[in-house]
Amino acid sequence: MDKITLQGMRFFGYHGVFPEENKLGQRFVVDLTLFADLKRAGVNDALADTVNYAEILETTRKVVEEESFQLIEAVAERIASLLLDTYTKINEITVKVTKPHPPVDAHFDGVSVEINRKRET
Repeated sequence: MDKITLQGMRFFGYHGVFPEENKLGQRFVVDLTLFADLKRAGVNDALADTVNYAEILETTRKVVEEESFQLIEAVAERIASLLLDTYTKINEITVKVTKPHPPVDAHFDGVSVEINRKRET
């Protein structure tokens, strides 16, 4: 299966268990891998034969910036289900959501959740 990858999309959202996270917000990083048959797009050189990654980015932005969840697992699940429901050319998706600065008393590069979902047939 062919794939389209969108890496390092940065958004500001209001997700977290603690009230401060929902009030103050923070940055989130999202990586997507979309699995689809891209042969027709490659042969025809036509946007209609592929997945428009500008639309994918905008859909992802809306989830992260306009919705609110306690867990980044829920953010990832919402992105995956919305993209699979909206874009029928996507057969499978991997979504990675990173919270670079989680509110814990430790120094590290952040916490990530990565999920993989397939279209139900």
